[in-house]
Amino acid sequence: MTKLNTIHTAPPFAVERSLKTLGERIRTARLRRSLTLADAAAKIGTGIRAVRDAENGRASASIGTYWALLWAYDLLGPTEDLADPAKDVEGSALDTKRARGGGRSTKALDNDF
Repeated sequence: MTKLNTIHTAPPFAVERSLKTLGERIRTARLRRSLTLADAAAKIGTGIRAVRDAENGRASASIGTYWALLWAYDLLGPTEDLADPAKDVEGSALDTKRARGGGRSTKALDNDF
């Protein structure tokens, strides 16, 4: 029997909450456009279950389904800044620290005490 991926069965709370919110927003967008689950599924070339899983915020729904639904409802634009390296303050700080030699040492360890 195949073991389920933990991220699908018990995602971190912040991830679960974010997916639920995104799913609710996607469902609202579909309903505002008077589309059925079947209409939305046909528009993005998938099945009704995939759309329903995304609307329910399931972690097992593919990111492709979420993004395709956002595209179908003309809501993909705001995602363009998602994970933008220019806005990654922590990553930038770590890069700067490493560039100044503050990161991990690349010297081999020895037994000299």
